[in-house]
Amino acid sequence: MPTKVDSRKNLKGKTGVIALVPDRWNGIWMPRHHVVGRLARHFEVVWVEPAAGWRKYWFPGEARAKTIQSIQPEVFGVTLFNPGRWLPELYRPKILADWIRSRRVARARRILEKRGCDRIVLYLWRPEFAYALDSIEADFSCYHIDDEYSFSVNEQASDPHEIALIERVDMVVIHSRKLLEKKGSINPNTIHVPNGVDFAAYQTPASEPEDMASIPRPRMGYVGVVKSQLDLGLMLQLAIEKPEWSFVLVGPIGYLGSKADILDRLAERPNVHILGNRQLNELPAYMQAMDVCMMCYDVCDYTNNIYPLKLNEYLATGRPVVSSPIDSVLELDHVVRIAESPEQWVVALEEAIQGERNRPVEIESRQQQASLHDWDALVQKIADKFGA
Repeated sequence: MPTKVDSRKNLKGKTGVIALVPDRWNGIWMPRHHVVGRLARHFEVVWVEPAAGWRKYWFPGEARAKTIQSIQPEVFGVTLFNPGRWLPELYRPKILADWIRSRRVARARRILEKRGCDRIVLYLWRPEFAYALDSIEADFSCYHIDDEYSFSVNEQASDPHEIALIERVDMVVIHSRKLLEKKGSINPNTIHVPNGVDFAAYQTPASEPEDMASIPRPRMGYVGVVKSQLDLGLMLQLAIEKPEWSFVLVGPIGYLGSKADILDRLAERPNVHILGNRQLNELPAYMQAMDVCMMCYDVCDYTNNIYPLKLNEYLATGRPVVSSPIDSVLELDHVVRIAESPEQWVVALEEAIQGERNRPVEIESRQQQASLHDWDALVQKIADKFGA
C-alpha cells in the first residue's frame, strides 16, 4: 500500500491527474489502486468514484448509494470524488447520459484547477471511459490496459471501439506481454508496465495469522479472488488425492458460474480451508504462512492475456510458486515451477515442499525477481511520461 504523503510537496509543475476507474477506492485493491496511489506522490490526483445508477439514489426500495456529492481529500495523497445523486449513471436518454458523464469529468477538472493545476492528464482505465476525451480539453491522455476486456476463453477480434481509443490517446500502458503483442503496435507511444509488488511489505517477515496456526502443514495456498478462471476442479482433485496436505484459499468469492458447485465440494473437504477476504495489509502474512503458493488457472485465451497481481507478491515472500502454464510465467521457469496435468501438479508441489526448493539461494532468486517489479519503480515510468 502506498505510504501516506502530502502529494503537493512533489508536484511536477502544476500537473493534475483525473483517474477514471471502474472500482471504488475502498474496495478490493487492484493494480489501479497501487498505480494511482503512487502517482499522488508526484501530482495532484482525483480518483473519480464510479457513479451508481439513478435508481439507487432516488428509490427507497433500492440499496441506497451515497447521495451527497463529496470530495474526500488526501487518502494516501489521492482525492476521492463521489459524484452523488445529481450526477448518477444513466443509459437513456443518451443525450442526458452523455451530458451527465461529461459533467462528472468537468467537476473533477475543477477540483484540480482549484488546487492550482493548469495541466490536466486524463487517465482512463477502461474502454468505456473514452467519452472523457470529448468532455474536457486535456493536455495529455493515457489509456491503461490491465486485462483482456472481452473476458472470453476463446480469442476474439479486438473491439473496434477500443482500437479507436488506443489510436486517439497520447499514451498507452499495457501490463502483459501477450496483450502487448496484440495491441502494442497500434499507438507508437505504448509502454509495457507489468503488475508490480510492494516489495518491502511482502519481503519483510510477518507474524503468522491466528487463523492459520491451526491449519496443518504443508499448506498449499491461493491468495486472491476465487473466480471462474481458476481450475477449481484441479484443486479438488489434488485435495482428494493428497489428504495429508492442506489447501488454503484466502480472498473474496467472485463470479463462479458453473464452478460454484465445485467450490461447495471443496468446502466440504476436511483438508480445504476457505478463509474469505482479508485486508490488504494482512495479505503478506497469509502468503508467508503458506508452504507453496499456487496459481491454478484454467489455460485459455483470457488467462494467457493476464499478468496476475499475485505473481510478484508470491515471489517477494520467497515461497515456492507453482503455476499453470499461462503465458506470463513461461519465461519465469527459473523461479516458478510450471505444471499442466494433475500428475505434474502433484510432482511440482511435492518438490516445492522439499528442502531443495527452500535453500537460501532459491529464496533469494525468487525475491530478486520480484524486486525488479517494485511498484515504486514501475509507477515512476508512468509519472515521467505524465510530467513531460
